[in-house]
Amino acid sequence: MSTSDLSTVDGPDRLCVSERAQCVPSQVLHLRQLPVDVSEQEVLSLAVPFGRVTKLITLKAKNQAFVEMASEEAAVTMVNYYTAAPPTVRNQPIFIQYSTHRELKTDNLTNQRAALHGISAAAMHSGNMAAGGEGRGLMPTQSPVLRIIVENLFYPVTLEVLQQIFSKFGSVLKIITFTRNNQFQALLQFSDMVHAQHAKASLDGQNIYNGCCTLRIDFSKLSALNVKYNNDKSRDFTRSDLPSGEMDPSAAFGVPLPPYGAAAFPPTFHQHTGLAMAVPGSLMPPPRVALQVAPPAGHSVLLVSNLNPESVTPLCLFILFGVYGDVQRVKILFNKKENALVQMTDATQAQLAMSHLNGQRLHGNVIRVMLSKHPAVQLPRGGAGPEELALTRDFSGSALHRFKKPGSKNFNNIFPPSATLHLSNIPSSVGEDVLKDLFSSAGFSVKAFKFFQKDRKMALMQLASVEEAVEALITLHDRPLDHSTHLRVSFSKSTI
Repeated sequence: MSTSDLSTVDGPDRLCVSERAQCVPSQVLHLRQLPVDVSEQEVLSLAVPFGRVTKLITLKAKNQAFVEMASEEAAVTMVNYYTAAPPTVRNQPIFIQYSTHRELKTDNLTNQRAALHGISAAAMHSGNMAAGGEGRGLMPTQSPVLRIIVENLFYPVTLEVLQQIFSKFGSVLKIITFTRNNQFQALLQFSDMVHAQHAKASLDGQNIYNGCCTLRIDFSKLSALNVKYNNDKSRDFTRSDLPSGEMDPSAAFGVPLPPYGAAAFPPTFHQHTGLAMAVPGSLMPPPRVALQVAPPAGHSVLLVSNLNPESVTPLCLFILFGVYGDVQRVKILFNKKENALVQMTDATQAQLAMSHLNGQRLHGNVIRVMLSKHPAVQLPRGGAGPEELALTRDFSGSALHRFKKPGSKNFNNIFPPSATLHLSNIPSSVGEDVLKDLFSSAGFSVKAFKFFQKDRKMALMQLASVEEAVEALITLHDRPLDHSTHLRVSFSKSTI
């Protein structure tokens, strides 16, 4: 096929759009609906991850291009991949199919080879146009291992949940989960780099649940993962013979997670294989929508044990557990004051509070949090004594609930207990020294303090330990700062 023949290509190649399955594979590919001013480098960025490009012809007036791969196998791989994950250039969907032409003939093959070598090298280096977007190119040097950070962690995310989501884009071989900088993270290895790129292009920036648990995905510098144990934190799906190892008490969130898993997080599937968002074989371009994994089910009442009976109060538990959901009722057991029942608004909030607070230290004791068999906390019956009445509180009408407003920003700022506290609702009349004195006078050691640069109504305060920060949050949350303003205290993901 020569350059002069290109005016006739529309007819036969257009048939491949609707009859792709009947098209004979060819190492020449036909690209359509390209941007008017598309560059050769942008076209090559779509092709170079799949093999060497031997010839290229662009038809800018027709918004088309022809690419000849070095082998038919490379062309087939490229078509198959982009059938599942339609590519975009500058956010414009591009259509790729086999050409009816078996080879391309250019007027000056020697000059084109030299030009292609230079452009291909640049395309592989920048790799910024494939799969639609800057920084998302497929580059041969990219790894099959993805580094995943889950932001806005409102619901717990487990290894099984990640495996469910990412396996829709290829074969997941290994996963390692961990916590770093108070963020839940994971390393996930696919069987090959193309699957990893497909998952990154499709899932980066998506929410696992509506409005929260946002995936931030990059390529890892590792080329492979070394998994030693198969347990709730790490898994090698290619080896069932690995030992479980001793479970670290600081599981994925810094505290042991309850036994969530595939059964506890059934995805909202259409038919029986596809996620509610796009999946291989039926992947659609943006808009990006939540992955719609269903929240965990179960009771909303928690049993909290190993409490310090000399220090614990219903209000104390209300404020602490209220960081992770709206507490309705709290009951400290009359005959076993080291135990308490905490009723959250729903099962999701109960699971969230349990995953963050189980194993934390409160008033010198490491508390245990688990789901209770009780469906609700019962208020004292008539005839109860004053002590028993004081041990049960109904907080359903409290003004301190953080999550009663739909779409509240508080849903996006839930983090595990940490030594750094996030302070908000600070009036302009209250300065750094006043806030430091407030915490110091309450017996807490302030290690660092910083106002937010863009919003002086908020600040970070770092205390001596996580345990001390927990105590400070309980003591000083809702503390009056002036005649009309009360301090709001949360745990921060940041450090000073």
